[in-house]
Order: sequence, then C-alpha cells, then structure tokens
Amino acid sequence: MRMPEPGSLPRRGREAWRAGVSGAAVSGVTGADVAVVGAGPVGVFLATALALRGLDVVLLERRVGERRHSRAIGIHPPSLAALERLGVLDEILRRGMRVDRGVLRIDGQDAAALEFARVPERHPFVITLPQVETERILRARLDALAPGALREGFTVGRIEALPGRVRLHAVAGPSAVDARLVVGADGPLGVVRRAAGLGGTSRAYRHRYVMGDVADETDDGATAVLHLNPDGIVESFPLPGGVRRWVTHLPEQHEQHGTCGSSHRRAAEDDDGARAAARLADLVDARTGIRIDPATTTMTSEFGVRRAAASGMARGRMLLVGDAAHEVSPIGGQGMNLGWLDADELAEIVPEVLRSGRREPLVAWQRRRLASAARAARMAEFNMAMGSPCGPLAFAARRLVVAGASGPLLAGRLARAFTMHGL
Repeated sequence: MRMPEPGSLPRRGREAWRAGVSGAAVSGVTGADVAVVGAGPVGVFLATALALRGLDVVLLERRVGERRHSRAIGIHPPSLAALERLGVLDEILRRGMRVDRGVLRIDGQDAAALEFARVPERHPFVITLPQVETERILRARLDALAPGALREGFTVGRIEALPGRVRLHAVAGPSAVDARLVVGADGPLGVVRRAAGLGGTSRAYRHRYVMGDVADETDDGATAVLHLNPDGIVESFPLPGGVRRWVTHLPEQHEQHGTCGSSHRRAAEDDDGARAAARLADLVDARTGIRIDPATTTMTSEFGVRRAAASGMARGRMLLVGDAAHEVSPIGGQGMNLGWLDADELAEIVPEVLRSGRREPLVAWQRRRLASAARAARMAEFNMAMGSPCGPLAFAARRLVVAGASGPLLAGRLARAFTMHGL
C-alpha cells in the first residue's frame, strides 16, 4: 500500500511521517520533504517557494549571519514575476530603484537608448537592489512561512543515499537531515554537485573587471548607462540611496587567466580598498570624463569571469540550481536571475514528482533550464565582446552596431535580450 504523502496529512501526521522516513529514532536526525543546501538568494528563494506549496523544507547554510558584500544588484522582469508569485514583490519595489531605460553613450553623447517598456512582460522594467537587501526580504518571507526552516552553521559533509531518501550528515556533531529530495544551491564547488557526480565543462576568460558602489553625482538619475570606449566599457547603474554601481574593464596588465572561486569576485580588502577605489575612479575618468569621488566608495571588488555548465541538473534524488548548475559572466547581471528562474520552475513540479515518483518532469526541467543558461551565456559573451578593449577599426564597427541599435526593430530586440525576456 502506498504511503500517504506528507502534504495531505495534518501536522501531527506529517510529524509521524517525517519520523518514519528519517529514522528519527536515531539521535540527531530530522526529516523533510526537501533539503536545500546553500542559503544564498537562489537557495532561500527555492526554500520559500517550496514552503509556499505546503512542503516541509529545510535550508542548510554553513555560514552564520548575512554577507555584507552588495554583489548582484539587477532584478529582471521574469524574476519580478517570480518574486510576485512568492509574495515579496511589493517589498522589493518599495526598497529598490526602478530602471525603465538604458543608454549607450559614446564620447559623452547618447548614441542609442533601450526602452524597457517595449518588453512584453508583466513588469517591463529592472529593479536594482543590493543582494544583501534582497536576501533579507526573502529570508523574512521564509521565516513567516516556515519558522525554523533555515539552519545556519550546518556544514554538510557526507551525503548518503538510503532507500527512498538521502541523508545529509553535518561535518561537526551527530546532526543529520533526511530528505526525499536534496537540492544544491551551494555553487559549482558545492557538496551536492560532488555527491551527485555531475561533472561538466568550464571556460575561463582572460578579461577582468573592477566595480564599486559610489555616491551618485551624475545627472543620469534612474537611467542605466553604458559608456563605450576603445580602452574598455564603463557601465553605471543607479542604486537606492543616491548610490551608483560602476563597472569597467581592467587594463591588460591586470588581466590574468584562471578563476576566482564560485562567484569569481575577490573583495579588495587584500589589495587596499582605498587604492582599488582610486584606480576605479581613474579608469572611469579616463574613459568617460566623469570624475567619481573614491572617498565615497562603499564597496570595491575585482572579478574574473568564466562560463561553466554541469553535465546535468538532476541525478537520483539530488538536484542542482543556480551557479551549482551553470555559471555565466556577471556582465549583464543574469546569474542570480537565472538561478531564481531555475528555482521558480522547479518548485512548480516538485510536489507532483514527490506524489508520483515520475522522473520525466525533472528531465524536461533540466533540459529547459540548461538551454536557457546557454542562451544567457551567449548574451553575456556578446556584452563582453562589445565592451572589451579594441583598435580603431573594431571600434568603428561597434559604432555601426550602436547606430543600428537606435532603430525601433533592433532596439526592441536588444531591450528584450538585456532584460532576459524568454529565459
């Protein structure tokens, strides 16, 4: 006789089911429908989406407390729709900065504009908000739906496959979690991907960039601006609180091969933050004529880029989302959004997968999501190519591309591409 599904039982019955599945008679073992490993923005989104559907979920995070680095800032229209389904969009809109247009600028003159209102989305605009703020909003929503689901300070060590479940053992102490499904949102070097044996491909690019959040003294307001220059692109994005994020290509002597960890960002504490801020200010000045005040810099970071993809996103009872499954260049701000879209679609099918035991929905899901990641990676490569240092002839060709972008047909297509429409 088939065991009743936990979502159909009253709370007391669900507790008894968890005890039966997890072998909770074993000291320190607790059970859940789904265990999510990694409480970054993608992991906490997925845990919240699963809790919203009535599933028992546990979110395991080795760190304690929030990360202060502002990191990802752009929230694109498809993600805004997903966040609305999660019940947090109003708070995102209240705290964030709404960006309705982007401008391509050459020699201080606007050469083309991308109007995001052209995008056929429910929310045809981009919201900028520091990642730390976004994570606070998501964590509060998870805590309201499933108090105690987040377990900080839990470092997953050994992962053990058992009949009908997976057991995740903590590195320290006897604690363990049993779950019918385990989802790795813990990056490409995470424990879930290793345990699942999902290899993949990886390609590091030679380009390196520097970015910083600086007091906004421009007249650009809520407009995103891309300054094209033969020595390297300069991007600037408005942030709440009168701050602007600046990103620019580092000169060749700063470029190097290799990778810099799962997010490819190395905070500049070890490179003297003041010197890094001054270097960013000098590069922005030389390439745009705009002088930013390095003394107002609240964050400076250098990062390299790579493209990577796992060989799959599902094996047995172990799944991957976000950077654990695919990485794209952060130029274009797609990585966090891709992970959210992975999680949003996965949360829709997990209840049915748990009820029926069918694998077909997961196979179709991983095929769609890896295809979306590949399209995003190609867009990121286009962005990097358009912004890399070049000679006079190549820059003249880029001017022609920008001139074409000012036409209504191409401008609409670029606006959809830059806002991740269709991913």
